[in-house]
Amino acid sequence: MKPFYLLLVSLVVILGSCNQTERKMAEKKQEGAKKEMKAKANLLRHVVLFNFTDSASDAKIREIEEAFAGLPARIPEIHDFEWGTNNSPEGLDKGLSHCFLVTFLSEEDRAIYLPHPAHQEFVSLIGPYVEDVTVVDYWVK
Repeated sequence: MKPFYLLLVSLVVILGSCNQTERKMAEKKQEGAKKEMKAKANLLRHVVLFNFTDSASDAKIREIEEAFAGLPARIPEIHDFEWGTNNSPEGLDKGLSHCFLVTFLSEEDRAIYLPHPAHQEFVSLIGPYVEDVTVVDYWVK
């Protein structure tokens, strides 16, 4: 009978410690998520949307995509960069086909980016091939 009670007590202790470990892990995960959210709150997003002209060939559009994607390597003030093409089923895109998201850590970084020679070179490249550009900047909340 003693071995049975010993086993039962051991099981209770083990299960109790597992529950405590699980709780601590969940708390750490929550703390990490809060820190990540706070870090994201200090990000300045620069959203650029393009509508290409009918005369822009697929090859030229690819060249423009690659040129924009190459800016982070040439402009160190760019904190992060991503892009994609529209795939919304809502039909509210107003002809805008490409979205580029450039992230900065400060307004000063953006102020360096805008007149930067690499950015201005890119602006010259796209000029004849972009029918419409929409730009929106915002601080992440």
